[in-house]
Amino acid sequence: MERMTESTKATIDHFGNHVTYVNVMRNMSVSCDCEGIAAEPVVTPDVGILSSTDILALDQACIDIIYAMTADEHHDMVERIETRHGLRQLSYMKELGMGNDRYVLIDLDNGGCRITAADAAKDLKPFVRHD
Repeated sequence: MERMTESTKATIDHFGNHVTYVNVMRNMSVSCDCEGIAAEPVVTPDVGILSSTDILALDQACIDIIYAMTADEHHDMVERIETRHGLRQLSYMKELGMGNDRYVLIDLDNGGCRITAADAAKDLKPFVRHD
């Protein structure tokens, strides 16, 4: 995790304030996107799209939303994150000064109101495969 985080920091340092980060929390599998059709099945409900100019705040918000899901919704994802030391990436980003792990979630679908990670994870519709 450290080397991947250091590579990201180098890119961020190069581009400075000319970067916006977008995380799409849709069709999430425990597998890497690079696995294509060999990837494990989708395991979480769709949350939506999060964006920020602070990479650490964005990634922390996504993790907080995953942990705020019900145990049935997040079990496989949390197990993968924790068995692969995935949270180390966030702590190392903070150590390297890559952003702030505090954030405010603004729900643009509902008038721009502030919400919590628990609000974002509440009443999610389970993922349904359409074949």
